[in-house]
Amino acid sequence: MSDRLPGYEEAAGLVAQFAEGVRAAVPPTERVALASAAGRVLAQPICADRDQPPFARSTRDGFACRAGEVSTHAWLPVAGAIRAGEAPAGPLPPEAVWEIMTGAPVPAGADAVAMIEHVKLIGGKIRFLPPRKLSERENVVAQGAQARKGDLLISIGARLGSAQIAVAAECGYAVLDVFVRPRVAILTTGDELVAVDATPGPGQIRNSNAPMLAALVAAEGGEPWILPTAADSATSLDDALADAAKADLILLSGGVSAGKFDLVEPALERLGARFHFTGVRIQPGKPMVFGELPADQSRAKAGVRARCFLGLPGNPVSSYVTFLLFGAPVLLALTGSLEPRPRFGVARVVDQTQVHGKSGLTRFLPAFWKPGAADGQIAEVALVPWQGSGDLAALARSNCFLVIPEDAESLKPGTIARILLQ
Repeated sequence: MSDRLPGYEEAAGLVAQFAEGVRAAVPPTERVALASAAGRVLAQPICADRDQPPFARSTRDGFACRAGEVSTHAWLPVAGAIRAGEAPAGPLPPEAVWEIMTGAPVPAGADAVAMIEHVKLIGGKIRFLPPRKLSERENVVAQGAQARKGDLLISIGARLGSAQIAVAAECGYAVLDVFVRPRVAILTTGDELVAVDATPGPGQIRNSNAPMLAALVAAEGGEPWILPTAADSATSLDDALADAAKADLILLSGGVSAGKFDLVEPALERLGARFHFTGVRIQPGKPMVFGELPADQSRAKAGVRARCFLGLPGNPVSSYVTFLLFGAPVLLALTGSLEPRPRFGVARVVDQTQVHGKSGLTRFLPAFWKPGAADGQIAEVALVPWQGSGDLAALARSNCFLVIPEDAESLKPGTIARILLQ
């Protein structure tokens, strides 16, 4: 490994290459009830068990008819009525209509539905109000228009959200095969850290990174495993890493800089770690490390899926950004998901942004984006005032990070810039 720090794109490429290798090894699966499947990653295809819709379906309350007949505006008798849930009726007699409710099957012989508010009904007859004309197939969804029996509707690797759950339910999938959630060890380090419910002493801070990273892991489909905080000692780190190695992915927070008590890299080296990079030309997050632990047969037998670790900086905004940039792609691969990570967008810069400090780093600065003021207008983004990578309050006020390229010292108002989505 070279001592030269990679830029963001180069480091992201290394992580993406590793993630593709992880994805090639199909994760183990389990069966879950549909009611418990939200957020899981699908391990089986979902196919239509019948045509969708299974019959020509009305999209409006009104009268099933022949479009040509009602468009003459003649008075036509109501030959029958049908509600949603009833068997298909018909055939529709010539020069007649059939009262119909939304979702009901269109009677045989009808080719359109006249909306109830577009007709006049007197004494069992209706007249389509002039000068309106009705077209064939208007307000009707044909049988099989959405899908044919056997069609693939949702592919393996899809994350199951509410829409996917609805499709599975419509096709009769009461249980689903999903990929087992990867277990992610979260190991924070530092003598200054105390528990969330503790009162910090002089020089101490509460451990905010562990619950923050656990929330990020859970949101991306992983199973967070928060380990006890490791002290700034070789023995404590060695013991903690030996435990963390039972997980599919290890996230370490803190101890990756070059200070006297930054002991994470030496501890990983003692485990025989292979580093893909030890630092990236980004801010915040420059000192992060990424690599693999050596193969271990006992870990493989236990079902551990990867030998990957990410050493994230201890400052919370740095940990947050580096997880989005580098941790999420690996975790998504472990879940079996085909969703892309990280997620970027573009927005128009509203205010002047001035970069402080030395150049040569890609900056990811807390910002807030909102939709454009008019339809079709590009989103707008503005920086959130912040006091550096320990400013959690600024992070909580942001919903994205404005990306400032390595060679830029500022972004002028009106610039179309890239944003990292949270």
